[in-house]
Amino acid sequence: MNVATEYPPRGRLLFDEPMSKHTSWRLGGPADRYYVPLDLADLQAFLAGLDADVELLWVGLGSNLLVRDGGIRGQVVAPLNALNEIHLRDDGKVYAECGISCAKLARFCHKNGLAGADFFAGIPGTIGGALTMNAGAFGGETWAVVEQAVMIDRRGQLTERGPQDFGIGYRHVDLPPKEWFAAAVFRFEQRAADEASNIRELLQQRNATQPIGQPSCGSVFKNPPGKHAAQLIEAAGLKGFCLGGACVSDKHANFIISNETATAGDVEALIEHVRRRVKDRFGVQLETEVRIVGESR
Repeated sequence: MNVATEYPPRGRLLFDEPMSKHTSWRLGGPADRYYVPLDLADLQAFLAGLDADVELLWVGLGSNLLVRDGGIRGQVVAPLNALNEIHLRDDGKVYAECGISCAKLARFCHKNGLAGADFFAGIPGTIGGALTMNAGAFGGETWAVVEQAVMIDRRGQLTERGPQDFGIGYRHVDLPPKEWFAAAVFRFEQRAADEASNIRELLQQRNATQPIGQPSCGSVFKNPPGKHAAQLIEAAGLKGFCLGGACVSDKHANFIISNETATAGDVEALIEHVRRRVKDRFGVQLETEVRIVGESR
């Protein structure tokens, strides 16, 4: 694929940008540099001109991310609502760039008569994030419907890769070094004429069982094999337990809620407390689904 480097970057470069504005926990110290590209070609140009030793962090909706209170050194790339191209190809497959929200993909597929995408409505993140962690909801997983991924590297070059080029597991994907997801092509079946979308029912189910509307990251821990993290946490007596301004949700124990006094340090301390308690009680080592980045204050 072509590299667009014939002009300087045209997006917005911000300095000392508070990451609390860009995470669903509403927490996090400042990023040294925060770039919002204008489009994919602009992002190619920006990366092509970036020093090779600058650390890169990609942030979408910030819904699976805890940024520590000391903030992020290096460069944040923020494609949300910037890399937002989505269209139906002539072969019936869906092309979607990494800044598209998963909910928008679900709605697009419903509008175009495609089945099998409804579960994306329950993933509170972007396509880029869903690809990176093989996100799932309501029994569906991202990589089960991926035909092809478009990768971008540190030089701004684009490469098309198939699922066989990645190590794909439960809430985990091994990427080639120094490459990130720029877009993907998804395959879905045509919806039968009498088949209705169940997006509304799925969202009602989610709203009834999860603390929607409160600052959280979604599920904090992966489900251990054959078990449910929420059940283990509740059985350990931690539902509603608080440290500082961070509390285990009393509605769903695999959610941690932050209040107006919370710091990222409170959340991280509570995560570690939950891990220790569950390990001590049940001998199960919980693995985090949320990504923790940045420096402590």
